[in-house]
Amino acid sequence: MDLKERDTDPELDDVEASEESLLPIDEHEELVDEGGRQIRRRGIYLLPNLFTLGALFAGFYAVIAGMSGNFNEAGWAIMIAGVCDGLDGRIARLTNTQSAFGAQFDSLSDMVSFGVAPALIMFSWAFGSLGNLGWAASFIYMSCAALRLARFNVQLGTVDKRFFVGLASPLAAGLVTFVPWVAFRYGVEVTPLISWLAAALTVFTGLLMISNYRYYSFKELNFKGTVPYMVFLFTVVLLVVIAQNPHEVLLTICVIYAASGPVSWVYRRQFRQKPAAVNRDQ
Repeated sequence: MDLKERDTDPELDDVEASEESLLPIDEHEELVDEGGRQIRRRGIYLLPNLFTLGALFAGFYAVIAGMSGNFNEAGWAIMIAGVCDGLDGRIARLTNTQSAFGAQFDSLSDMVSFGVAPALIMFSWAFGSLGNLGWAASFIYMSCAALRLARFNVQLGTVDKRFFVGLASPLAAGLVTFVPWVAFRYGVEVTPLISWLAAALTVFTGLLMISNYRYYSFKELNFKGTVPYMVFLFTVVLLVVIAQNPHEVLLTICVIYAASGPVSWVYRRQFRQKPAAVNRDQ
């Protein structure tokens, strides 16, 4: 290859650029669809991925705090991770900065914050006396979180966006983590009975994540548009109530939301069977 061909070869240009850089890290590239044609985009969007990184950091800190026995800070960290996780996707959509990299980064962050962290926090709080059963319960929850996230990724664009299929991992993490959070606040002593109940809750929450129960996703909320005045007033009241008793209120919200899937399934099942029963009687 002569000098002229080398200067015009884009692959060699990329190699030379990477060799001249301070660190041997290639620039991220991905194909995106703009205006009906595929183009190659270099780099990543900063703002939404910063929120994802914040969720990842909060999840990692929750693990450290939980293993150190500080379940109050662990609970707050999981809550912060949930807030950041809820904001990154909405910010990406509002600013039109969605990317395949962001979607994959978000899933990996969710696995740490809402899969690994809750399992280790609950293990550190109540499973020490259960032996193999304790780590088995934690592993079941963590595995279900991984299955839930994998299923969510492959079902994008094929399911009704108004609903989640299975309990969302942030709410599952809240349900599992906020129990020791509240118990730690009130100085509840971990007895063998509490350990068994905590293990059952952890496994059951994991199974809810991989179930086919439908949960309302709240993705239809339009932050750009207007809302009724009563909706805004209800939001203000809810924020005030949470600020007064964050531990108890947030745990209650997680319990109600987690129960809404099975309850709505039972209601729909009974509602569908009633007309059939009337027709048979006639």
